[in-house]
Amino acid sequence: QVQLVESGGGLVQTGGSLRLSCARSGRTFTSYTMGWFRQAPGKEREFVAAITWSGDTYYADSVKGRFTMSRDNAKNTVYLQMNALKPEDTAVYYCAAGRGFSDSAMDYWGKGTLVTVSS
Repeated sequence: QVQLVESGGGLVQTGGSLRLSCARSGRTFTSYTMGWFRQAPGKEREFVAAITWSGDTYYADSVKGRFTMSRDNAKNTVYLQMNALKPEDTAVYYCAAGRGFSDSAMDYWGKGTLVTVSS
């Protein structure tokens, strides 16, 4: 079993920054692809970013150049540094672990952390 716990969400003004963390416990961490997804009110959950076991990163076009994902295998933690935040980034952000980059490829999910960007 794998447990994922997100933290770092909150309220920030447009143009501000936040860093989300996702702490993982349970089975071996390094072999999973880790991802961040988000769900805005009234919308479907969408892919934000992912990092493979080898450290390759992938981003949604909407966050490319503003968000950076990283992982610390020694701490079993992944991070999402979010800069230049926009109101449209407001959502519940979920950490996930799995085999790919899509929603269906993820095997484990955290409960989410709320990010609110005020205009």
